[in-house]
Amino acid sequence: MSSDPSAHATPEAAPYGSAPSRASSEPRKPLTLHRLRAMREAGEKVAVLTAYDAASASLLDAAGVDCLLVGDSLGMVMQGHASTLPVTLEQMVYHTQCVARGNRSAWLIADLPFGSYQGGIEQAVASSVALMRAGAQMIKLEGGGWTAPLIAALVERGIPVCAHLGLTPQSVHALGGYRIQGRDAQSADTLRRHAAEVGAAGAAMLVLELVPSDLAAQISADYPGITIGIGAGVRTHGQVLVLHDMLDITRGPKPRFVRNFMQGAPSLLDAVRGYVEAVKQGAFPDEAVHGYTA
Repeated sequence: MSSDPSAHATPEAAPYGSAPSRASSEPRKPLTLHRLRAMREAGEKVAVLTAYDAASASLLDAAGVDCLLVGDSLGMVMQGHASTLPVTLEQMVYHTQCVARGNRSAWLIADLPFGSYQGGIEQAVASSVALMRAGAQMIKLEGGGWTAPLIAALVERGIPVCAHLGLTPQSVHALGGYRIQGRDAQSADTLRRHAAEVGAAGAAMLVLELVPSDLAAQISADYPGITIGIGAGVRTHGQVLVLHDMLDITRGPKPRFVRNFMQGAPSLLDAVRGYVEAVKQGAFPDEAVHGYTA
């Protein structure tokens, strides 16, 4: 990345999550949870994208994406469903296996789909074990309050956890649609409380989706782990988008927080590199364009 202040440094001084230069044949070192935490402490943004197959995983890894998320969004993007709810654990295991085969160095996160952990700790552990055996290095689950004991049980068993608050797509019917969360004082207080609870339970990462930028910034400042925003402003510790959205190959209107990185890019690889660079520089998201207010 030409604007990276470490561009003229020695390789040992390069940012933790940075990709090898285009002229370099040296593969980057695998991302670990320890290195991701060091990135947060150093103020380096974490770039995350969804991946559902080996080919896209290989491309994203080569472009320098820090974390690959095998999201249950595959139900909408890959399967054509209207929501994520029909996705099964068996399908998530299959796609996680595919992504793991194509990935060399990015940190691999996999979603627990709807119905695979709502039954309690025993079910959550069994489902998480299946995803970890498939190649995941961290599992992600949605919701606050009731999820804290599940998170604590998983972490106690050596399974890294990413929590997910704000708009939680698996609860779309209870939330009344895909709406911004935390705009009023009561719901904002609930989000802050839930973030504190999942953080105390040991969730090393926290996705904040469709949350006012100022609220996301407050939560990020207090959170003990790494916050990843999607429609949550630029002041989280990193960003995530659905790959097909940022390449503009999904049908229909896109959420306001999506930017088309394919526009003006000569290749898919360059589009993804552009996303990584924009996240690292803090140029994406643009608060005026992609952020939300209370």
